[in-house]
Amino acid sequence: MSLVLEPPPPPLSKSKTGAPLKRCFTSIRTALPPPNHRFRASRFPLHPTSSSRPTVTVVLKTEKEKNAVTEQKDPPVRIVAVVGQGSVSPLKCTPWEEVMMHTAKRLKWVDEGYEMVVFTDNFHQSNDQTAMDLQKELACADILLVVAVTNQDSVKWIGTNSGNIPNVICFESDPGLVNKLGGSYVHSEMKGSIFDKVVGISQLKKTDETKEVVQTVSEAWDRCNSDDIRFCLLVIINAYIQPVPILKNLRSKGFSTLNCMVKNCGPQILDCLMDPNCRKALQCLNKCSPVDQVCNYRCIASFESPKLEAFSLCVLQKNNCLDLDAKIPEKPYVQPMLKFRGKDLCHETAEDLFVGWLGSLDWSWRVVAGQNPAYDQFPCQYQLFYRGKAKGSFWYEPVFQVKTLEGELVWRRRKYRVKRANVPGTFYFSVLDNGVVSNEYWTIVDVSEDFSWGLFHYHGAARVAGQSYTGAVLVSPDGTYPKQTQSNRLSSALEKCGIKEWELYTVDNCACQDPPLGIPEGSSLHSMLDAKDQSWSSV
Repeated sequence: MSLVLEPPPPPLSKSKTGAPLKRCFTSIRTALPPPNHRFRASRFPLHPTSSSRPTVTVVLKTEKEKNAVTEQKDPPVRIVAVVGQGSVSPLKCTPWEEVMMHTAKRLKWVDEGYEMVVFTDNFHQSNDQTAMDLQKELACADILLVVAVTNQDSVKWIGTNSGNIPNVICFESDPGLVNKLGGSYVHSEMKGSIFDKVVGISQLKKTDETKEVVQTVSEAWDRCNSDDIRFCLLVIINAYIQPVPILKNLRSKGFSTLNCMVKNCGPQILDCLMDPNCRKALQCLNKCSPVDQVCNYRCIASFESPKLEAFSLCVLQKNNCLDLDAKIPEKPYVQPMLKFRGKDLCHETAEDLFVGWLGSLDWSWRVVAGQNPAYDQFPCQYQLFYRGKAKGSFWYEPVFQVKTLEGELVWRRRKYRVKRANVPGTFYFSVLDNGVVSNEYWTIVDVSEDFSWGLFHYHGAARVAGQSYTGAVLVSPDGTYPKQTQSNRLSSALEKCGIKEWELYTVDNCACQDPPLGIPEGSSLHSMLDAKDQSWSSV
């Protein structure tokens, strides 16, 4: 998929807010950090998700109320999206209008103050009221997002009516459309992967910041998934409009961070720098934007090693040198399934649903498709759920393949402790992943009566890495998609998660030789149910 921010340069005499820059978006695997990011350290995956609205404490100056405080919310962020009439996205050929409408809904999970409206570009062919409504929205817009608009009448109309909007980004659209970030025009060169020419002297600093944002947005858009479309907008909001708490959270504290690392973790830092894999991991992470979870986790999964785990355990988990904090997001709220085979779901049955096919097969489930672009898209994903030796203990071990950045196929494995939440079908998961603890809240959304498929949703956070995320996995015993007869029930289950089927990424289950499976000796499996079913006995 080609991304181009490619406006013609405006006349220099009229460019008071910034010099035109020339830039071609290219699909690359690393990204530069956002503006004002000066210190880089090891980063772990961040998926922008729900967070509480930032507040500003205002101290009133009057004598009568000198000790009073009020909380003032940031003003709403207004986004207008214009998409080409009848245009189709690369997300399983879903119309761009539907993709953008869904993006508007998902932005609300991050912050209720993010308001996005969507128009198609047939307004010049429809009644005058539609054009007037669009003009009204553009008059107060902070961001204009233009996607797949090539009609020349539409291009001229947008150009005439978008001059006062500080942020205009255009993808897959006519090159005559002007792009702006932070009030400065962005001009593109068809050369290389960085800005090759900067016009103007007073805007040099702003140009560097724009370049960093452009590269981060470009890489995210090129990945062609719903999470990263939303992420593009969040990056721009954070850089040019107001802080996005979950992105602002990752900014280093400068000297205090460095001092903490040197004071507490000197041996671990030295060991990491002396170890080839650990050193490669840090170099890789430093090329990623600290807010880009996909880029970050691919670095970690590619170059994980005991030295990297020790480094992260000391710098992040034990000493929290980045002084970060992230909470498990609350939105979207996902209700667990209430009954299975006609009976109310209880904790024991819910655990048996997780255990799934283990015993009949060497695994509980195989992942068919996932929604999160950082964690759910690895090839050959096997799930192992089992009861431990200790009374009441329950464990989850995912086994999956990673194609490293050096082109090697390797197997990875994690181990989660699982505890029941209050409501049957909901669970708390925790894992030490390369030195950082992640805590997650899982929900069994649905499992078919014959165990032919299931849908599991999760919210999670790596607190000391400042990252929160959500995701969902569709599973089956053999890694193949559920039968067409199950499509309505699957769509209903996905709707409970706020997920469209076109958001799911199909897992590559083609070359999965010799996965490192197996569970500890003495573990137990089902308590009340068994996944054995005659129709699936040949799986």
